[in-house]
Amino acid sequence: MKVAAIQMDAGTTAVAERHAAIHRSLKDAAAAGADLVVLPELAPTGYGAGQAIVDTAEATDTGLAEWHTAADRLGIAIVMGLAVRTPQGVDNAAALLAPGSAPVLYAKRMLYGDYEKGLFTPGDAPSPIVEIAGLRCGLLVCFDVEFPELCRDLALRGADVILVPTALPQSDGARFIAQNVVPVRAFENQLFVVYADHCGSDGAFAYQGQSVIAAPDGLVLASAGEHDAAIILADLDPAAYRASRDQNPYLAETRSRRLTAT
Repeated sequence: MKVAAIQMDAGTTAVAERHAAIHRSLKDAAAAGADLVVLPELAPTGYGAGQAIVDTAEATDTGLAEWHTAADRLGIAIVMGLAVRTPQGVDNAAALLAPGSAPVLYAKRMLYGDYEKGLFTPGDAPSPIVEIAGLRCGLLVCFDVEFPELCRDLALRGADVILVPTALPQSDGARFIAQNVVPVRAFENQLFVVYADHCGSDGAFAYQGQSVIAAPDGLVLASAGEHDAAIILADLDPAAYRASRDQNPYLAETRSRRLTAT
């Protein structure tokens, strides 16, 4: 599977302009041969839009229609972060939209800071796992991936790839997360992690950029810089990392211990 991560310029704050930028990036990624495209957290509105995110949040059927149509038209699967209104409140969600398939949603479980906790309802369900182009894909959103338990859960349930829309705020710690934590999550779970961030500033937050695609051996297959919008691409082939899994059998040992304990 060829995957693309789209790093978006947060300085594009007008909603119509953001939507147009997303559509251009999706078209470019499809032209480059991507089977699956991952966009940042709250991509259509921008992460820093505050109460406007909640005020404009729509139910699943209406909120996803534009992007599902794009997936159908381009013949690609799309994962994007966006706000979804539910009877319980508004979710900070990741949506997986594949041609000819019903939308798959995951609500962010680990909300970050007072900003997110004041806007969203935390999710309470594990990510579903969906097969795309022969690979089993799980969803997390931003802060979720920094919790090893959530990544390990997906790995133990058979995920080959974790897809992560993010809005990583700029800091020395954020640089460490992008450069080190994300590849370690891939290594310790022997799977791929695709991490798509914003860059620049929206007036409320500045973002780290450094979107990354990491492999099961911990190596970075593709990465973006800190400051500029970009599309990064990589081919994901789990069979190429069989030796790494044999050398680092974390999942097999975990499963074995669980069986022994029961």
